[in-house]
Amino acid sequence: MKICISCKAKFANTDWKCPYCSFSPQQIGGHLSFSPELAQSSEGFQPHHFAELAHAESGNFWFRSRNRLIIWVLERFFPEAKNFLEIGCGTGFVLSGVADANPQLEVSGSEIHSAGLSYATDRVKHATLFQMDARNIPFENEFDVIGAFDVLEHIEEDNKVLAQMFNALSPGGGIILTVPQHRFLWSQQDEYACHVRRYEAQELQSKIEQAGFQVERATSFVSLLLPLMFMSRLSKRRPVENYDATQELRINGIANKVLETILNFERFIIQAGISFPAGGSRLVIARKPLGVYEHTV
Repeated sequence: MKICISCKAKFANTDWKCPYCSFSPQQIGGHLSFSPELAQSSEGFQPHHFAELAHAESGNFWFRSRNRLIIWVLERFFPEAKNFLEIGCGTGFVLSGVADANPQLEVSGSEIHSAGLSYATDRVKHATLFQMDARNIPFENEFDVIGAFDVLEHIEEDNKVLAQMFNALSPGGGIILTVPQHRFLWSQQDEYACHVRRYEAQELQSKIEQAGFQVERATSFVSLLLPLMFMSRLSKRRPVENYDATQELRINGIANKVLETILNFERFIIQAGISFPAGGSRLVIARKPLGVYEHTV
């Protein structure tokens, strides 16, 4: 079900022209724009980071390992899903991985920054892409699965985003979330990435449950690398002039391979049903109960 961003009427048309007020969203760069006033905003993220990510993601151990984990979660917990929405799809790296692994799935991606959608368009040829503010999702009971991968930490009103995700899901559908974890890992790297927070496990779970979800699985990941990550972050806590945040994206080939092998082994442990209590990131899978259609406070 679509929600008109002008009059808030709900309708099931195939197009976005509201049958009640005749409003149609504008397009930016060939994509529907539901929050055009924010399309060029630098709030929560710097648009020039897209170029850095697009160059690094496909070869970097962290992004590659996270993709494999997400794809496994989708197949393990939502095998009957017909459609999937990624919020904050960025350059489309995750979305392309999901689409390639699940050719039967109807995939959509949203991004608040229109600059990211140009990269996603090149990577994911058959996805529906649109510019959208995650705090105002113009869908109700629409998607089987919604993913947000390292997105919530950029948004001050994360509770509102979770409530919007709940409403946009079909009853029985679910969310897959990844976020950076542990406040003690906060460093200049987080500030460069425009993070508002790093989560603690119980904090995130409480917010998810307050939105109406039932948590089905939660685990830390990048856990086997936590000591190494802690030492790296410790050296970056004090502000450094001319700090190069992209250094973490440029890792020596041998080191990159070793780190990826470690995270592959870690994923096998998670797939075996073991949850890590601590790690650089947190993964949560949660479901909207059957028979529930709308978030209530």
